[in-house]
Amino acid sequence: MTDSTHDDASLITALRQALGDAHVLAGADAAGYLTDQHGRLTGKALAVARPADTAQVAQVVHLCRTHGTPIVPQGGNTGLMGGATPDGTGRAVLLSLGRLNRIRAIDTDNDTLTVEAGAVLAQVQQAARDAQRLFPLSLGSEGSCTIGGNLSTNAGGTQVLRYGNARELVLGLEVVTAEGDIWNGLRGLRKDNTGYALRDLYVGSEGTLGIITAATLRLHPLPRAQHTALLAFGCIRDAVAFLSQARAGFGASLTAFELISDTALGLIAQHVPEQPLPLALKAPWFALVELSDSEGEEHARQRFEAVVGQAFEDGLVTDAAIAESLQQSQALWRLRDQALGEAQRRDGGNIKHDISVPISRIPDFVAATAALLQARFPGVRPVAFGHLGDGNLHYNVSHAPDGTPAQLFAQEDAIHEVVHDSVHAHGGSISAEHGVGQTKRDLLPRYKSPIELALMRRLKQAFDPLGLLNPGKVLGHAAESLTAEQGQTP
Repeated sequence: MTDSTHDDASLITALRQALGDAHVLAGADAAGYLTDQHGRLTGKALAVARPADTAQVAQVVHLCRTHGTPIVPQGGNTGLMGGATPDGTGRAVLLSLGRLNRIRAIDTDNDTLTVEAGAVLAQVQQAARDAQRLFPLSLGSEGSCTIGGNLSTNAGGTQVLRYGNARELVLGLEVVTAEGDIWNGLRGLRKDNTGYALRDLYVGSEGTLGIITAATLRLHPLPRAQHTALLAFGCIRDAVAFLSQARAGFGASLTAFELISDTALGLIAQHVPEQPLPLALKAPWFALVELSDSEGEEHARQRFEAVVGQAFEDGLVTDAAIAESLQQSQALWRLRDQALGEAQRRDGGNIKHDISVPISRIPDFVAATAALLQARFPGVRPVAFGHLGDGNLHYNVSHAPDGTPAQLFAQEDAIHEVVHDSVHAHGGSISAEHGVGQTKRDLLPRYKSPIELALMRRLKQAFDPLGLLNPGKVLGHAAESLTAEQGQTP
């Protein structure tokens, strides 16, 4: 037995003593944790550790640090960039936070909820509703993603327009540091100007600076009424113009503005016939718009009719399907949250992009990028949809009607480059809400300035000097001294 093998065995023994045999998985028992949700990335791990509380997380970190073993934190494993998937070396311990799933406290006077990192988002939403409050983070994967994962990637979703990204929804954190210490920052304060905002550094860091184990979240009043409509537009500039009108007319009550191209809806019509479309596909662009009103149903209806009616008069909106019941509203949202994803899957998959561009530049970006793609890859179909209200588009690219998914994916790197270069040229970001992980890690030097990357590396070195926390993610191994010294590859 080599020294390395003996050391690994001693670590696994120590982990089992700390957590119990049933909560340290190896071999076939660990397989379910090692592949990302799309099945495109599979890694290896020395073991999967499943601590029950923050103290046990700290124990795991202490043990791994003593053995010089990397740690890959994982929540619900619903990420899209491989941020929770270990590399292929098999050296890392995968730290699953699923057992840390308790609601610790709800303070309705302070409008806060304190929850552990492994709590599923839908569970947190329900806990807030049970207290007559709203936790507005809303994602397609909310039935399986966890709060820790949401915060680690600074998740967005459909309600960002009104309530902000995950960072704006968290007031305090509990974090296990790279040294295995526990920082209790679970203060439900809206104002705390006593130094560096550590919370904001940990949120969005994808487990590379510390391990979030709990959070104090900001709650909001439940809306008294909601109105939802699918609107049709003659061009994307009209959709952007109506967004400005809707902001002025609805104010903070405008909670969702989801842009959907006719190509995207066409895929639903073709591949998901069980999901009827409420409007004929006679316009190039559509938007799912939602108003959440605090003053009641009649007030909401009058505001909604006034703003949409003016848009018809101005020629911005060409058609509308307005939900008259909760059931109809849910049917409209199923188009966006479920049917669209299923249609893309049945079409054979596509090359995905999670990008953001200043709202005013989205029409130019969409036109320019489509032209660039057609020039280099004739026939490919941009499938654009997403959160127009905050400038975040999912600009996916599907194969040509007479082509195949295999032909499309053979050109994946080149297609990514065209789309991302266009995003950059229009002042945007190549990752809006999904994070960087390992999938976009090597793209950062092309789109971020050297000084930005240098500052990020300094933070990584300061928070994790041994480079043991989620190595190879976001910045890669060059920022992690231990991994770099050992010459590991991502």
